[in-house]
Amino acid sequence: MDKNQIAASLQTLRDSKPLVVNITNYVVMNNTANALLSIGASPIMAHSAQEMAEMMSFAGSLVINIGTLDSVWIPRMLFAVEQANINGKTVILDPVGCGASTLRTEVSRQIAEQADQLIIRGNASEIIALAGEQAQSKGVDALDSSDSAVNAAKFCVEHYGANVVISGASDYVVTQQATYKLDNGHQMMPYVTGMGCSHTAITGAFAAIGEVTGLAATAILGVAGEIAAEKSAGPGSLQMNLLDTLYQLDTDTVLSRLKLQIV
Repeated sequence: MDKNQIAASLQTLRDSKPLVVNITNYVVMNNTANALLSIGASPIMAHSAQEMAEMMSFAGSLVINIGTLDSVWIPRMLFAVEQANINGKTVILDPVGCGASTLRTEVSRQIAEQADQLIIRGNASEIIALAGEQAQSKGVDALDSSDSAVNAAKFCVEHYGANVVISGASDYVVTQQATYKLDNGHQMMPYVTGMGCSHTAITGAFAAIGEVTGLAATAILGVAGEIAAEKSAGPGSLQMNLLDTLYQLDTDTVLSRLKLQIV
């Protein structure tokens, strides 16, 4: 996938307005719903197993974020993955805090094993822990650099049949075919709650239109975050400006600002 295809996929998304089902954490539901709306997708926050079979019959993709994991949510998540599989829909897994507790690590691996069509989006520590390597973590924050997780991501690509996105100072997208490095974004972005969760949700929006590498979402959010940070005095205004930038972003801006290379 090249810059022109990434830019074109943004217009395709806006034309299609795909429905993205989100089983996501309480902290970021509003953030991720607004990010999806701003980019041009249609979000639904659905947590009931009673409607999940119906939802996945017409939704474009399924986003699962384990940020506020508990015993009630786990079976719902697994049932949702089952329904996504039945309907041939891509699952996007955000293994929040994987490696910080045994529960998070085990559930992340269980979901990854179950999903037939999978994209994993996490920080370096989460990806390393998911692959089974020793990772440094402090709650849900990464203490590992994104480049240190590339080998772990390659393991996840092989083991889970997934495409893997590593978020960090540089973002990496690892697929069977290639490893991409992206150098957009801004150092202020980690100070906004749910920035990674929004990244995951936007990845779900692109997956719903058939862009299942995770590359387009990573590129678009990186460029938008970079532009928004230039207008922002701090994390509060960055959150607001990011939504505005996602809404206003055009293909020419993506093409002119995107820093993408194959490594």
